[in-house]
Amino acid sequence: MNKPQITIKDIAKALNVSPSTVSRALKNNPDISEETRNNINDYAHKHNYKPNELALNLRTSRSNTIGVIIPQFVHHFFSCVLDGIEEIASKSGYNIIVAQSNEEYEREVKIVHTFLASRVCGVIASLAKDTSHYEHYQELLDNNIPIVFYDRICTGVNTERVVVDDYAGAFAAVEYMIQTGCKRIFYYSAPFHLEIAKNRRNGYLDAMRKYKIHVDDSMIKVCDTREQAIGITPDILESVDRPDGFFAINDETASGILYSCKLVGLKIPEEVSICGFSDGIIAQSTDPKLTTVEQHGKEVGESAINLLIDKLENKNSDEKRINNRIVKTNLVIRGTTK
Repeated sequence: MNKPQITIKDIAKALNVSPSTVSRALKNNPDISEETRNNINDYAHKHNYKPNELALNLRTSRSNTIGVIIPQFVHHFFSCVLDGIEEIASKSGYNIIVAQSNEEYEREVKIVHTFLASRVCGVIASLAKDTSHYEHYQELLDNNIPIVFYDRICTGVNTERVVVDDYAGAFAAVEYMIQTGCKRIFYYSAPFHLEIAKNRRNGYLDAMRKYKIHVDDSMIKVCDTREQAIGITPDILESVDRPDGFFAINDETASGILYSCKLVGLKIPEEVSICGFSDGIIAQSTDPKLTTVEQHGKEVGESAINLLIDKLENKNSDEKRINNRIVKTNLVIRGTTK
């Protein structure tokens, strides 16, 4: 009686590694250590492993559908990114399917697996806030599905990325606030593991250093929603050494800071300056209107889809070369700064 055919999952379970590690090792991917590759290939040979031909055929049959992952539709920036993606995709003969992770890692993983089952030809994605493991994205690459990350990029997977110049945008914003009289500027950040949070934090810190302004830990807060800003800002404003400026990771957070300042009777911008990041609808709807850093979301989307199409249609002379794009930002000065 014939023994049942072992699968990649069987090998992974037996050797206590992930299925994606097994898949890459069987393809002799140099990202996997030689010792691990040898162990996996020896085990596969010993147990007469054979690739599933039907699965291979499914993986290699290409569609013209691209999967797009948006963290949240409500953000103006992400809707602008999607606008750029859709416009280029339509002109180039590609369809897109869009899914929202709603800032949840588990939901993001399910979306990726749905894209795999749907046999998309490529994926454009921005990470959910709590995503810190990337096996699901590696699984796409293992199935020859190229990825382009945008905005919240993944440094743990070697693939194309499109980002705005977060560092330069933050530096310009904070420098302007200092030059117009601010001496104690707080930074409200996204979770620190996100690259955008790191880059904007570095821009903030370097601007403060340039003007020899001391920054202590209390001046940097993990706070990236309007609700969170309304929750923590009143107590900060009551402190003896209250800030005279706030630089926020996004416009939603900046609007929460503005609301809190007005609630306690502070004059904007005479007593407190506020700057956001994005330049969406919120920035032009507050009173006064928000000074902010414009991200050019549509250009980010256009760059991401063009990179992916180049990859799909082999327009790059060197297929192994990773292409990254940086979209410039600009400071938009309005009523919340002097």
